[in-house]
Amino acid sequence: MIFALLRLTVMAFIVMLIVYFILSAWSRSVRRGKLAEEWDEEIRAGDRDEFIEKGLAEYDGSLRRKLILGVFVVPYLVIGVLVYVVNFQ
Repeated sequence: MIFALLRLTVMAFIVMLIVYFILSAWSRSVRRGKLAEEWDEEIRAGDRDEFIEKGLAEYDGSLRRKLILGVFVVPYLVIGVLVYVVNFQ
């Protein structure tokens, strides 16, 4: 039984890691697109690439970026609750 739980944990971690990288890359590309669109429509002064890089640096410290880490926390919480409910109720 412990080996099955260990195998589930490892496989879940691998899947969550893949999902995290996909979500992170997608979210960053969406943010980059919005920054580029903002510069094209409103600013048009200075260096475009510098504006985008500065905006992405701010994004890296944002709450949205940290919420993507929930990909790791939420599934383990759900599995833990399910194991508790099934075995101890």
